[in-house]
Amino acid sequence: MIIPRPAGERGHADHGWLDTWYSFSFSDYHDPEQMGWGPLRVINDDRIAPGSGFPTHGHRDMEIVTYLLAGALEHRDSLGNGSVIRPGEVQRMTAGTGIRHSEFTPPGDAATRLLQIWIEPETRGLAPGYEQIVVPDGEKRGCLRLIASRDGRAGSVTIHQRADVYAALLAEGEAVSHDLAPGRLAYLQVARGTVTLNGLPLGEGDGAKVRDESRLAIRAAGDAEILLFDLPDGTA
Repeated sequence: MIIPRPAGERGHADHGWLDTWYSFSFSDYHDPEQMGWGPLRVINDDRIAPGSGFPTHGHRDMEIVTYLLAGALEHRDSLGNGSVIRPGEVQRMTAGTGIRHSEFTPPGDAATRLLQIWIEPETRGLAPGYEQIVVPDGEKRGCLRLIASRDGRAGSVTIHQRADVYAALLAEGEAVSHDLAPGRLAYLQVARGTVTLNGLPLGEGDGAKVRDESRLAIRAAGDAEILLFDLPDGTA
């Protein structure tokens, strides 16, 4: 079963400095039918104006993964971390018992675009943590490159949930496939371009919930960038 999540049906907020689309209920957008998929709780498609951002604020009991599509984002947090994340890098923040951080874009002409992802952890009350890695485009071209996992394998960031997150850059006509184990869910997010998922057309910003499918076949109808989530059916 594949349930499409059309881009235009997502929640939307335009604050001037921030233009954002919510795949699932978030902030003032609430849809009881869109509360997440398994432990995947948030995918926010953010476009942030230059020289703008989020002042210091707090989070608890969430695995927060940031995936940059364009521009740059400066991160500072209460653990003493300070870094700039750019396209080709992945950041993981374990909020755990509580962490405070700020995120700002550098001044300039171009907006920053990112996908911010929240995944519910297996266990509440974890020690806060932070991790950032570089994932070169060459490692994502024509294949599903693991970027986040429970055990941090294959150079991925470590998240405290039995979930695997993959990224891929596909040229027109390229295809990748992924086998889904029994009892597992999947979610596909099209960051850029157009693809088909088991024959279902999906465009930029579209998503798809997947259940009871043994194999996912993804083919690019044009140049595309995707994220694929392999998830437990529940958070236990």
